[in-house]
Amino acid sequence: MVDVREANLTLDFCLRVGEVLLSSGAGAADVTATMQSLAHHFGLRNADIDITFTSLAMSWQHSPEAQPLAHTRLVKQRDIDYDDLTRVDHLVRDVLAGRVDLAEARTRLARVVSSGHARPRWAATLGWGVMCAGVGLQLGGDHLVVGSAFLAAACIDRLQLVLARRRLPFFYQQVAGGAVATLIAAAVAATGLDVDPSLVVTANIIMLLAGIGFMGALQDALSGFYITAGARLTEAILATAGIIAGVSGGLSLAAMAGVEITRIEPGAGADLRSVSVAALGGAICAAAFAYASYAPKRILAPIGVVAFVAMVISQTIAVGGLDRVWSVALAAFVVGLVSYTVCARFQVPPLVVVVSAVVPMLPGLSIYRGLSLLGEGGAMTSAGLLAMVTAASVAISLSSGVILGEYVAQPLKREAHRLESRLAGPRLVGPVRSRRARNRRPPTRD
Repeated sequence: MVDVREANLTLDFCLRVGEVLLSSGAGAADVTATMQSLAHHFGLRNADIDITFTSLAMSWQHSPEAQPLAHTRLVKQRDIDYDDLTRVDHLVRDVLAGRVDLAEARTRLARVVSSGHARPRWAATLGWGVMCAGVGLQLGGDHLVVGSAFLAAACIDRLQLVLARRRLPFFYQQVAGGAVATLIAAAVAATGLDVDPSLVVTANIIMLLAGIGFMGALQDALSGFYITAGARLTEAILATAGIIAGVSGGLSLAAMAGVEITRIEPGAGADLRSVSVAALGGAICAAAFAYASYAPKRILAPIGVVAFVAMVISQTIAVGGLDRVWSVALAAFVVGLVSYTVCARFQVPPLVVVVSAVVPMLPGLSIYRGLSLLGEGGAMTSAGLLAMVTAASVAISLSSGVILGEYVAQPLKREAHRLESRLAGPRLVGPVRSRRARNRRPPTRD
């Protein structure tokens, strides 16, 4: 006779693990394969799993004559916490290795999700500020640009935190963030200081873009989870539209006040600083983003190195005359290629490295330039639309390049579970292969 209590606890544990992974940005294929591996390990073979963007469902039936067990769980929107993601990933590996039983696994998981962040919230605010300061350096800004970008990022983060606590939808948080970034840049320009406010706006646009899940949406689409991919893409489009609305509104208010914020011409960044300085700014940006997302401290320096190399590749190829979309795609491919080895060495999920390392290459410059051109109207409208299309192309090239790099880097093992082979997609979270439960039967009761 099947131990219904043990089976229910197993289903609940799998769903709770899936909730943490999905809310942290993991792809639906990774979440499904991880939950399937855990269920198989605890004796629930051939469990059915259904994942959407906002819910998880899992069912199991011992035999055609038996009553099926079905559980569902809503996915709550949480702050991205790469420390929790790493600890859950380690827990899954310990379970599949047989070092942890179900009771201890449930206790450890409850401790992870209830213990709060590894760093105080003000430290995350400083991380966002340093991230935007790194972008300002990457774009060729001086100390005034770096300081202004830091101040604007800190203000945006605190404002969005207040709005989130009041349960305001994320779209409006992005609108407020884009408007604040532009108005602070306009205020700095109005003081008469020799500072380029357009660089400040661009740096903060990249900050607002950093939390958007383009990569997860593309990974879900490539692996056949079209409903989840559509939902994530819709969220990404709304969040980006919020940034556009906020920045354009801020530019309009600045123009009404008589403050002109000029646009950055293509290639201006490459003329303003050397490739090494741009790469240094990108490395600071990536490491600071990881810090603000509560990534373990041991991985911050490796993330900075990976981002530095990616920026050198991207900037060098772009200076050579290759289109920006392709230069970014090649740099992202290298990130995906090396992240698997880096993560294995420092024991973190590849998702932590790839998302952080591509942040400096997000198309904040293209979005800002497109908005500036659209604001001028007339003959510049078509150029503005082209800049916005370029921004979308860069975002797609970043995601697809990283995923292709993971495809090439991640070894395919003969022992891999058939489910993981069927789910087209590299494993950015969870073990590469699941351990078969040898001679293990479903729990029974005498």
